Amino acid sequence: MADDSNIGFRAGQTGLIVRIPEAEPSVRRWRERLDPSAQAGVPVHVTVLFPFLDESRTDALVHSALADVLGGHPVFDLRFEKCGRLPGVLCLVPEPDTQLRQLTEAIADRWPEAPPYGGRFAEVVPHLTIAQGQEDAVLEEVEADLAGKLPFTSHVSSVELIVHDGTKWQERASFALG
Repeated sequence: MADDSNIGFRAGQTGLIVRIPEAEPSVRRWRERLDPSAQAGVPVHVTVLFPFLDESRTDALVHSALADVLGGHPVFDLRFEKCGRLPGVLCLVPEPDTQLRQLTEAIADRWPEAPPYGGRFAEVVPHLTIAQGQEDAVLEEVEADLAGKLPFTSHVSSVELIVHDGTKWQERASFALG
């Protein structure tokens, strides 16, 4: 959840993510040091929609609607071949990102009261955050280390609903694609 600095995490906040466990060996040590979301318990992921509805609103009807919306999208593979930069963020770039964008659009269309990143950005750019708020020299060190660990492929078959419990992020539900 890039640009979701830990300052804004609060109990009951939710997000929808795609886990990317294949990245874990390459990025774990960097994320643990340099990504506030990792320090708060968010697994290696690409964000589908953050923030989503408050936990108090994610009842059985919302879960059913999520299952319907997400179940209408096929499973897909992502390839991570390079690092990218967003303002203050070093990330891995998923290719192709079309399916990720379609998932985000489908959820945002169904729940317009939950625009991606609270509506702060004109365009949502799918990415896997590794480091936030670091000096360029640190980001260059991380990028050099990761260059020898790429590429890798990830098979995406579900979207997870995660919730902040006031201390850490926890998975609450998983919704299968296609």
